Amino acid sequence: MNALPLDRDSDAEGPCQGDGDEAGRIRIVVADGHPVVRLGLRTCLSAEPDLVVVAEACDGREAIDRVREGGLDVLLLDVCMPVLSGADALGAIRRRAPALPVLVFSGAPARHHAVALMRQGASGYLDKGCATEEIVQAVRAVHRGRHYVGAEAAEELVDALDRHRERAPHEQLSRRELQVFLHLARGDTVGGMAESLSLSAKTVSTYRTRVMEKMALASNSELTYYALKAGLLQ
Repeated sequence: MNALPLDRDSDAEGPCQGDGDEAGRIRIVVADGHPVVRLGLRTCLSAEPDLVVVAEACDGREAIDRVREGGLDVLLLDVCMPVLSGADALGAIRRRAPALPVLVFSGAPARHHAVALMRQGASGYLDKGCATEEIVQAVRAVHRGRHYVGAEAAEELVDALDRHRERAPHEQLSRRELQVFLHLARGDTVGGMAESLSLSAKTVSTYRTRVMEKMALASNSELTYYALKAGLLQ
């Protein structure tokens, strides 16, 4: 399977104008735990006339700081970094800058991260073994508001869609688990759910654990995103 943008926009790839610097270039922050990788990405990206790397980050916390400072158009984010991983930082980045395109760049097999990170709000997913030309293409695509995934991640996403068609994860929940799921998705606290459902806080916490395990979700934000996409929240 070839790498593909995940929409039907057939416009030709090319330089983007809009939110770049005075020269019209797309401002990129590269977040990766390896200095050599950051240097390589800076070199290949800044060689393009419409792209410029304006900052770097060596871990997830620095990536969040760079986003807080502003002045960027695309964040290229490694999954596995010290202090705070890119996977853990993505939720905070999404809350702070929901419109910022985040292109995840990982050396791990796509099956380990791709689907969960796209559900969490990543704009794209690339394997570190991809060609430099594909990185450039992906940066331009996500800057235009499109989604982009490499070939391996595309296969994982298709498989995930097939599994969803067979039986949606929330359909595996019991009636009580579904109640807890919907309360969590709305942002209710454990104490509030306990009172509303006439359960103890400990029991609610147990149901929450079961829900997370059955649906293969890692956080309340992922759960809320799932509920919104599935049309379970009004």
